[in-house]
Amino acid sequence: QVQLVESGGGLVQTGGSLRLSCAASGRTFSTDGMGWFRQAPGKEHEFVTAIRWNGGNTLYADSVKGRFTISRDNAKNTVYLQMNSLKPEDTAVYYCAASLGSYSDYIGDYNYWGQGTQVTVSS
Repeated sequence: QVQLVESGGGLVQTGGSLRLSCAASGRTFSTDGMGWFRQAPGKEHEFVTAIRWNGGNTLYADSVKGRFTISRDNAKNTVYLQMNSLKPEDTAVYYCAASLGSYSDYIGDYNYWGQGTQVTVSS
């Protein structure tokens, strides 16, 4: 089993920044990819970004390219999501997820999920 705990959400004004963290514990060695998804009220989960533990390869949704950056600290088993130039449409609950396979933008590839952290961007 893998446990994921997100932190760092909050309320920020348009144009502001936030950094989310996802601390992984348990059988983390069994996972290859880590991803961030988000869910806005009344909408489905949306892929945001993903990274491989080994190699650091990354994927980004077009909506966040150039504004969001994913990174990882293998020693701390932690993945970060730096969010800059935030917009009201970024408001959502952000979820960290771990994949036993490779990283991807497909929600079905992820096996473990955190509880989510709320990000609210005011206009």
